[in-house]
Amino acid sequence: MDRTIKMHRSPVLVDLALQGGGSHGAFTWGVLDRLLEEPWLQIEGVSGTSAGAMNAAVLADGFAAGGAEGARRALETYWRHVSDAARYSPFQRTPFDKFMGRWSLDYSPMFLFMDMMSRMFSPYQFNPGGNNALAPILDKEINFERLRHSPIKVFITATNVRTGRPRVFRNADITPEVLMASACLPTLFQAVEIDGESYWDGGYSGNPTLAPLVNELKSDDTILIPINPVERPGTPRTPAEILNRLNEVSFNAVLIKELTMMALLRQNATQPAEGDGAEWARMRVHIVRNSVMNKLGYSSKLNAEWDFLSMLKEEGRSAATDFLVAHGDDLGKTCTVDIDQLLAEL
Repeated sequence: MDRTIKMHRSPVLVDLALQGGGSHGAFTWGVLDRLLEEPWLQIEGVSGTSAGAMNAAVLADGFAAGGAEGARRALETYWRHVSDAARYSPFQRTPFDKFMGRWSLDYSPMFLFMDMMSRMFSPYQFNPGGNNALAPILDKEINFERLRHSPIKVFITATNVRTGRPRVFRNADITPEVLMASACLPTLFQAVEIDGESYWDGGYSGNPTLAPLVNELKSDDTILIPINPVERPGTPRTPAEILNRLNEVSFNAVLIKELTMMALLRQNATQPAEGDGAEWARMRVHIVRNSVMNKLGYSSKLNAEWDFLSMLKEEGRSAATDFLVAHGDDLGKTCTVDIDQLLAEL
């Protein structure tokens, strides 16, 4: 494959949609790191959930501080600190897993114990203090006042526990609590309270939410960076495999519905200029595809070893390069995802 990329071309305004997935978000870090090397790609906004929310906020804050290079440095520093914080975590691979080159924690005694505990006790019982290792990292790594004024618009989704509906937080509303709410898995963490309401992981209601990208930005090109496989070969048989696949299906469901709605609007729009869903009809969707996630299970989302994060970053950079080679010239011109196929499958 010809992997050369045209370095000199007219600027293209794009927005990004970042899925969540724990440590697997380091793949997204790699994609962003590669995209930020292209000066003709102008990022107008980012929608993110869970780990995607962290990447989005760090990217926008770093960009406000030092442009594209500032964003790249900020992402590197953030993920380095995530790994440092996990160095003494009880969730570690066994020596045999390391010898076999497996990244999962499936045989980690503490992971197995915690997995069992999460089925018997809630985080209000086994973590009554509501501790979250991300809190000090977010306080240290993100200047939330600077983020308020970043030229990159950020949209963070969390799920309202009471209503089950998504809430989208924008730059001026983003705090450490908002980011932790977006990544709050209810079996591991207590719900995060914001403005008198409790919130869980945004993946249950928007992973990520596309509506603000369409309705509030000028860009008609959305680059989706998925983490949770839509398709996974074979039928899950073990309890861990079944739960992993259930999580993937539920965390993809809302995104697929939004894309399906877009396909319907595109088909029904007679004059995609103004009103009647015209914004959705004009939207061009692109996906940075990857195959590495099909090789990883749920437990590896809790593996924050630097070697693992670095591997995922390089996979992300490689996937982004493949995307730019294959579809870089299509950005700003045409949709590279056949979303109409979603209707054919209904």
